[in-house]
Amino acid sequence: MMLIDSHCHLNYKGLVEDQAEILARARKTGVKGFLNISTRQCEWNEIVATAERESDVWASIGIHPHEADQHSDLGEAALLEAAANPRVIGIGETGLDYYYDHSDRQVQQDLFRVHIGVARETGLPLIVHTRDAEDDTIRIIEEEMGKGAFPALIHCFTASAPFAARMLELGLTISISGIVTFKNAKDLQAIVANLPEDRLLVETDAPFLAPVPHRGKTCEPAFVADTCAFVADLRGTSKEALADRTGTNFFKLFSKASL
Repeated sequence: MMLIDSHCHLNYKGLVEDQAEILARARKTGVKGFLNISTRQCEWNEIVATAERESDVWASIGIHPHEADQHSDLGEAALLEAAANPRVIGIGETGLDYYYDHSDRQVQQDLFRVHIGVARETGLPLIVHTRDAEDDTIRIIEEEMGKGAFPALIHCFTASAPFAARMLELGLTISISGIVTFKNAKDLQAIVANLPEDRLLVETDAPFLAPVPHRGKTCEPAFVADTCAFVADLRGTSKEALADRTGTNFFKLFSKASL
């Protein structure tokens, strides 16, 4: 079974204090790999170091939209230099978050385009965060695709069916977190049940968003098995088959990764 947690934050509070045991528990549940996501430049060295220490952990390099104001002068050069490390396999997470508006929207958009340029140049997949920003996310991705294609995914997908359809048309992959297991996620469940099997990933976003039956706990990568089982049931397949399918999708998209 090739189960991959395609998005987690192993160096965040709640996981980093007991990182070795967290990883051991996940491996015991069948998790074969972990993509450790960065959100601020000050995290990059630590996140890459974790990937260098653990053979089944990879790193991403990027700036979360919440942090855009503090990185408004970050250019492509810094991202390109960091992305050259053999353990860095993705660019992000980046994108737009208009729900909290922790950073100026124009700054978010400008930095999102910087990340897209790096994804295009390196061929590394862009890891997109979008919340309450569907129209601008579509517009920017469409405009940037017009300049030249780049690989990308929507992480922790919670958006609308039309948004999903447009992302799929543009060639993106969609990653599903534990939110899909929540009782009030019926619309999301209906979308996930019908996503193309070759464009689907699963993730935890640990330490956030613990799936049922772990609600209220600190989320950890082991819980991706619960999300995988839930999604498999939605789609009328087995947990093992879905793990293998999403694992195959992960390595196809993140082609720099290998076990």
